[in-house]
Amino acid sequence: MRFSLGCLTSSYVRFVIPLPRAWLLTSALLVGCAAGQIAAILTILLHVSIRPDVAVGLVIAVPSIVGLLLMLIAARRWASVAGAFILAMAPGWLSVLVLTQLVSHG
Repeated sequence: MRFSLGCLTSSYVRFVIPLPRAWLLTSALLVGCAAGQIAAILTILLHVSIRPDVAVGLVIAVPSIVGLLLMLIAARRWASVAGAFILAMAPGWLSVLVLTQLVSHG
């Protein structure tokens, strides 16, 4: 006797996040982290005066929220890769900010 989910199968498939192949997702995460480090270096060159807690909040919150939302509402695999790329920018950006703070103030 076979087990069938019936009409539940079509509604379940509609809410699955389309994930790409593992190598593509890993590549997007690695390149996103590197892009976050480059973006941090470019923003450090601007010499804008901002409170450190606001800067860290923006660096973590904006890419994380945008990347997670893009991954959750993605209907295609390339959109999931783009969301992972944006999500991975936050740790790279934060690492450069922490290192510059550590080197400049000890």
